[in-house]
Amino acid sequence: MTALVRAELRKLFSTRLWLWLLLGALGFTALACVFTIVGERSPQNPSPPLSTEAGLHNLFATAATGSVFAIVLGAVGMTSEFRHLTATPTFLASPHRGRVVVAKLITYAMVGVGYGLACAGLVLAIALPWLPARGISLSPTGHGIPAVLLAAVAAVAIYAVVGVGVGALVRNQIAAIVGTLIYLFVLEAILATVPKVRDYYRYFPGGAANSLTRAGTGQVTLLEPWQGGLLLLGYGLVFATLGTLLAVRRDVT
Repeated sequence: MTALVRAELRKLFSTRLWLWLLLGALGFTALACVFTIVGERSPQNPSPPLSTEAGLHNLFATAATGSVFAIVLGAVGMTSEFRHLTATPTFLASPHRGRVVVAKLITYAMVGVGYGLACAGLVLAIALPWLPARGISLSPTGHGIPAVLLAAVAAVAIYAVVGVGVGALVRNQIAAIVGTLIYLFVLEAILATVPKVRDYYRYFPGGAANSLTRAGTGQVTLLEPWQGGLLLLGYGLVFATLGTLLAVRRDVT
């Protein structure tokens, strides 16, 4: 398994896609963090003020913004095998297809942790000097901030695993990426505004991630952080398991 993971890492770092997606994750994270701070004083802002613990949780939960790019990275990493017709030699190199997919899951989970740590570090670099300048006292080890940042890192890593699973299920790279982005940015956002569906938002992947990182405006009811974490991990395991089973059973040519 170690050799397979090393092979996947070499394959991943042989292109610059991981770097471009990392830069995208950092850029989006910076925007989310800045907008959260700047928009605090807007009368239309439904989020709690940054002077409260809930407001700080929302701010530092922006470290999970990179999860969108992590899920794309995972999906591309899996679907590229089919798009570039490298799936057959990859599986022939290790006849146990399940081990290959598991190696991918481990690889992209590790990279997801790296993405999450980078995003968490960026949020700290922005918030630590800025908030005191706005008269908001802040201790990086208080207010539950370390737990929120660790949760954000976990969310990014789990989303990377989900991306690999989606890629194994769908195979078509464009369909996997576009479908995932539409769900995350459009479908979940719409469903969260529907009165009869809003109460179930907490059980969606995005709702589970928000529960885990304690991010919310108070307009929807979220799960406890540990519940959100278990649910999001469950989504990751389901997609990973289904993707592995289909990769084992389906023809790769």
